[in-house]
Amino acid sequence: MNDLMKSFAALIVSIIVVHMIYIGFIRPEAAQLVELALQQQQSSPRNIVVIIKDYEQEICFILMFWGCFLIASSYREILKTKYLYSVDLIETPKNNDDEAQTDSPEHKELDVNRIIHRLDSEIPQDLISSPLVQTLRASLWRYSSTNNVQNLSDAIESNLEALAVKQDSENSMIRYLIWAIPSIGFIGTVRGIGQALSQADQALAGDISGMTDSLGLAFNSTLVALLISIFLMFLFHQLQRMQDSQIVDTQSYCDKYLLRRIR
Repeated sequence: MNDLMKSFAALIVSIIVVHMIYIGFIRPEAAQLVELALQQQQSSPRNIVVIIKDYEQEICFILMFWGCFLIASSYREILKTKYLYSVDLIETPKNNDDEAQTDSPEHKELDVNRIIHRLDSEIPQDLISSPLVQTLRASLWRYSSTNNVQNLSDAIESNLEALAVKQDSENSMIRYLIWAIPSIGFIGTVRGIGQALSQADQALAGDISGMTDSLGLAFNSTLVALLISIFLMFLFHQLQRMQDSQIVDTQSYCDKYLLRRIR
């Protein structure tokens, strides 16, 4: 629920900031440039503020900043827990009594329970929900109840599969934004072409300025939307690469620190 509120707040902030920039600078500057071009009997200039001045481009920029926030949040969650993969969370300090009882089955069960207790009590609260800690806890609980290494291995695999499904579902909004931005650009294309066709009579009479402006709207909206989509797709693929690496690192960590030690 907290993540949902943060995401909604980021959307509101993105709407306010982008709209203030548009009404305060981009649209007034674009209107001045277009008016100056008309006075000089020239076509609309290919200035950046003229290209991005329309409503479709504004919506695309709002969604772009929101998508960047969602991707950056996922980046931060992965990087925040990355150092855990270099820490031995399984090792527990032993006293002399423990060393004397190392070979007893009771000691093995007690040791697993101690590890679970350490993961619950000594790991910072903001890291307990990390994929690595969750996988270790679930796997050790399975081993504690069955004392079977195969069940431990199966628990690791099932947790990694659940992690992959969770990551895929969390990325659904980002994928939607990457799809929606070009679609909004195409809406601007359709709107611009429709306006151009409605001014066909003026073009036949010799005044093609209205038609060229409408066609400019059509092509500008598509251009901006596709460029933004390419940028977000690059960031999203980098995020997916990091998420896949996180799953592989979790598997390697469990093999190195958990499975080999228990076997």
